[in-house]
Amino acid sequence: MKNVTDTILTQYAGSPKLRGLVETFNSAMDIDAFTEEFLKAIWDVSTAEGYGLDVWGKIVNVSRFLNVEEEQTAFGFDEAYISSNANSPKPFDQAPFYEGVGLTTTFRLTDDAYRTLIMAKAMANITDCTIPNINRLLRYLFSGRGDVFVAVTGVMAIRYVFGFELTPVESAILLKSNAVTKPAGVSVDLMTVDFNNTFGFNEASLQPFEVGTFFPDSGIKNAN
Repeated sequence: MKNVTDTILTQYAGSPKLRGLVETFNSAMDIDAFTEEFLKAIWDVSTAEGYGLDVWGKIVNVSRFLNVEEEQTAFGFDEAYISSNANSPKPFDQAPFYEGVGLTTTFRLTDDAYRTLIMAKAMANITDCTIPNINRLLRYLFSGRGDVFVAVTGVMAIRYVFGFELTPVESAILLKSNAVTKPAGVSVDLMTVDFNNTFGFNEASLQPFEVGTFFPDSGIKNAN
């Protein structure tokens, strides 16, 4: 207690023995340090870690374990070319030999990755799913990364557009965690595009002839 002397009755306020007992007990039972640590490590989701994030995960109902597809960039021949994505075969001095298929694609998320998933699910739980609020959610989750917004692509269809590359964990959160925010009955896909190096119209902030390349077929993914 910070002001323990305020709890002592006036007629005993001058008793050194009583005050000594009360103040000694108060010092021994001081929980200020515990309270500060509890707020930092568990209560505040922005600073929580380990067990604290596990508690928050149970509250918003998302698991720390997630199916994450690893990028397997490997050396290969041009004849094996399928599409211009990160997994396409690469020439000499750009990628190692293929290492084979991993034993599992389910991984335990780090604290930072799990915090992102928790915040995404928490926002999905309380949002009204309007375009302005979904945009606000995306700007919060990917602050400082680049352009990100929602586009209406048709009847009952929207698209999350990212002007930067997503990490495999971020892609898994958006595609496989069931934490994607969307209005009921609306289909969603996810698009990543490099506006500075992609050919297209000026109105879309894309690049002219001989400056940008065509948008790859791997740039749009189903997020339903």
